[in-house]
Amino acid sequence: MKDITLAVIGSGSTYCPELIDGFLKAKDSLNLVKVSFMDIDERKRTIVGNLCVRMLEKAGVDCEVVMTDDLDTALQGANFVVTQIRVGKLPARHLDESIPRKYDLIGQETTGIGGCFKALRTIPVIKHICDRIEAICPDAWLINFTNPSGIITEFVLNHTNVKNIGLCNVPIDMLDDVKEITGLDSDITYLGLNHLSWITSVKKDGEELLPSLIENGFSPKVMANIKDDGFDIECLKTIQALPSSYLQYYYCREAKLDHQREGDKTRAQVCMEIEEDLLKMYQDEELCVKPALLDKRGGHKYSLAAVSLIDSIANDKKDVHVVNIKNNGTLDFMADDDVVEIAAVIGADGATPVKVDKVESKHIINLMRVVKAYEKYTVEGAVTGDESKVIEGLLVHPLVGDYEKATKCFNELKEAHKEFLPEFKF
Repeated sequence: MKDITLAVIGSGSTYCPELIDGFLKAKDSLNLVKVSFMDIDERKRTIVGNLCVRMLEKAGVDCEVVMTDDLDTALQGANFVVTQIRVGKLPARHLDESIPRKYDLIGQETTGIGGCFKALRTIPVIKHICDRIEAICPDAWLINFTNPSGIITEFVLNHTNVKNIGLCNVPIDMLDDVKEITGLDSDITYLGLNHLSWITSVKKDGEELLPSLIENGFSPKVMANIKDDGFDIECLKTIQALPSSYLQYYYCREAKLDHQREGDKTRAQVCMEIEEDLLKMYQDEELCVKPALLDKRGGHKYSLAAVSLIDSIANDKKDVHVVNIKNNGTLDFMADDDVVEIAAVIGADGATPVKVDKVESKHIINLMRVVKAYEKYTVEGAVTGDESKVIEGLLVHPLVGDYEKATKCFNELKEAHKEFLPEFKF
């Protein structure tokens, strides 16, 4: 059993009990010595933190608990730091989702122009967190769940010295769905970028099962936070892969735009309602378990992904996880410093990518290259405050592209989020 000192940055997130639930399930291998719950929102930090404390007490976990709004205090002695922040909170997400609609652009919190602005707001805060990690607990591992996870990890691994692995619950959900159909011993190849990923091979006893899965109309379950428009079987036959649910924004673009035009509420507004319902539940002093309503936020298996990754690092397990890390030659069509979402062996030294057979799909190769170019432009713009770099990125993004729409929407979102964009000129 390994002793763990954990700092949760953004602990007011209603997902936090999910994370603690994961640690409770792993208590035979991970011993929580200290947990620091840090959030700048006192109300949420207190409500969510108190539920987490009750969960720990009920499970008989005797650990030091710190609740604070001070980052430096939270990082003291930490060997693992989990970031799950939302700069500007859900009202900022609502702007990311609603303003693009005016310009016939998809408004989404992790991709397109909405995801771009979430990254632009988040990177300065993540930079500050990383600066303090380097100063206070330089040996700590940063496990980032903050969206857009791939872009945030792209920034951290190429612009800081922090030991970082980016994480998302999409891969574990997709892999489990396929294994449920084909068997736990099936050999699955998963690759892509965060929220732009595919299963490209499913083998069992040496036999390739992917074509028959596609022919029979199988596709992994769609995340709870995405309206399911399905994937056309002919589309799947064309790309010869099983796409993650976020690729519906690319392959079913008009349907997604129609939903957003017709919808009474943005997903952010729905999440605000769910969050308030959850916070009311969390205030019940008799509640000491994770409520089922939490699964409606779209974070299914979030705790399993996070805690099993930490377990693998802490206990040097050398098992395989799908994570966001530098490519380092794994995919021969991507640069070494490109952060990609791939399988890796996880141990005390971090992540070692699993070898991937040559990717034959030019569709996947080219779409990954284009979206990675957008991600790198976005990081550069966030770091330098150079608006032209952000616009260049939006012009190559498949969900934007149009200069007039991109610039008008950019200017409106920039003005709406100006308090969170310190690098930009106003």
